[in-house]
Amino acid sequence: MKINVYSIEKKNSDNFSKIIENQKKMIQKYTQIEEIMLFNKKISSAQNRDAIMAKASYTEAFLPKMNGVNIALHPAGRQIDSFEFSENFANISTLNFFIAGAYGFEDRFLKKCDNVISLSKLTYSHKIAKVILFEQIFRALSIINKHPYHK
Repeated sequence: MKINVYSIEKKNSDNFSKIIENQKKMIQKYTQIEEIMLFNKKISSAQNRDAIMAKASYTEAFLPKMNGVNIALHPAGRQIDSFEFSENFANISTLNFFIAGAYGFEDRFLKKCDNVISLSKLTYSHKIAKVILFEQIFRALSIINKHPYHK
């Protein structure tokens, strides 16, 4: 299995990046994972214009990445527990997670996803959401592999 985490954000190096790198090392005991940050002039320009243009630019950036099973993280998505989350990893060769930019997703993108989930009713910054997502990915893989971490 390969896991891809796509997000609309500029690449940077901070304390959150260090936490995610550590989580990636733990995940790679079980499977391959890649963190892909997407940001370009078109996205930047669209974000400076309005929400509709920004959302459309996110969709344009994400659509070519949709192969395998696709899960969008969205505040209005379905709330699930860690065991339900782990069910997304069964018998899959490629699993993609998508985190939108500041303006969120277009409805047409969400409809193309296999699942839309929420990490919480609370709203998180991209950095915090990614830390939580990576931790839950490791937890899900621990559940699947019967490792005691998830208890």
